[in-house]
Amino acid sequence: MFPPIFSVVAADPAVTALLGSPPRLYPFGEAPQGVASPYAVWQVVGGSPENYLGQRPDIDGMTLQIDVYAAAASAARAVAAALRDAIEPHAYITRWSGENRDPDTSNYRTSFDVDWLVPR
Repeated sequence: MFPPIFSVVAADPAVTALLGSPPRLYPFGEAPQGVASPYAVWQVVGGSPENYLGQRPDIDGMTLQIDVYAAAASAARAVAAALRDAIEPHAYITRWSGENRDPDTSNYRTSFDVDWLVPR
């Protein structure tokens, strides 16, 4: 039911060079207050099991939203690129969701969606 995103990105040297080891990648709502930047958060925003008429599903498909926050736009883009490269051998990037700047923290944000198939 849940993708192995943390173990995938934690094993990638380019990601850990930017986000630390263990990487500053948090499930939605769990980034600590005042976390060092850059960092990323992820959440499941959709999905469904692969249903069959004659048997239980053997795989769950889900869509994740990944948001990267950094003090500079270039840093947010670099982290997003490293995450993309780490994730693509395991899942599909399906949407670039845009970029903006958080009005409260002044952090730059870039976001993208991933479709992940997770065997049961």
